[in-house]
Amino acid sequence: MITMNDIVLEGHPTLREVAKEVPLPASEEDKQTLTEMLQYLKNSQDDEMAAQYDLRPGVGLAAPQLGIKKRMLAVHFEDFNGKSYSHGLFNPRIVSHSVELGYLSSGEGCLSVEREVPGYVPRYARITVKATDLNGEEVKLRLKGFAAIVFQHEIDHLNGVMFYDHINHDNPFSEPENAKPVDR
Repeated sequence: MITMNDIVLEGHPTLREVAKEVPLPASEEDKQTLTEMLQYLKNSQDDEMAAQYDLRPGVGLAAPQLGIKKRMLAVHFEDFNGKSYSHGLFNPRIVSHSVELGYLSSGEGCLSVEREVPGYVPRYARITVKATDLNGEEVKLRLKGFAAIVFQHEIDHLNGVMFYDHINHDNPFSEPENAKPVDR
């Protein structure tokens, strides 16, 4: 079982490296790791489990956050319209995106960052992601709003990018051009 002790924190070199493609079909070990990543997110959102195991709640987790340099990510959340997303994905990639941008008015957080980093994080408002799921099936996901933001945050981890790299450092709360908040 993955716990907070397994999650590496900012400053760890793996968080700044580009992760390697996972050879497919995925090995049993990689499937097991990805399954455990997804289970961490589910456990972290269960109040009893989170308290028992001292888990910080999360909606996404990428393998580099565990010190694993592989293109694997897990997401488990409900968007603002009540739509559920629960995926373990190998080699996810953004194949198309909108010109329009979106951001969370409250900013973003990260399981690998134990401090508040205020500011708007501009991201594409809509994206299409292709990946391979835990069953070895090719999936294509059309995402918008909060879901698009979560997936971009996790895919950034696979490319050695942290969410705060996107914040305007001179004026963290200046509204990004061509962007709308997705949570209002």
